[in-house]
Amino acid sequence: MSDYASIQKMIEENEVGFVDLRFTDTRGRWHHMTMHVSAMDEDAFTDGVLFDGSSIAGWKAINDSDMLIVPDLSTAVMDPFTAQPHMIIACDIRDPHTGEAYDRDPRGTARKAEAYVASTGIGDTVMFGPEAEFFMFDDVRF
Repeated sequence: MSDYASIQKMIEENEVGFVDLRFTDTRGRWHHMTMHVSAMDEDAFTDGVLFDGSSIAGWKAINDSDMLIVPDLSTAVMDPFTAQPHMIIACDIRDPHTGEAYDRDPRGTARKAEAYVASTGIGDTVMFGPEAEFFMFDDVRF
């Protein structure tokens, strides 16, 4: 499910009342914004929603805090634990002025790592875990 028409169908079929836009900060902590479905038009689903990035630890200063949370429609699922039907969507964080991926968004960093590994030919699969550190090797031997 990766287009707006599919999302609309899912909303109608499940009588969705709220859309929960989720993302992680640099430390891996989940954050979210829950929007009433009436506030989520096609532009919000495809172009994103502005929010204040200064409230996320280590992200932006108050004088330059505009950020864009952009839903990844392919991640849409229904939340089975809410009394009212909620749709959960994982999101990417972007700069609203340039449209570029925010460099402290872990999803953007993971995409860059996958692209790097693919471009160099050193691997065909990238696996990520919840560890707060990583290692880069110049050489690996088996």
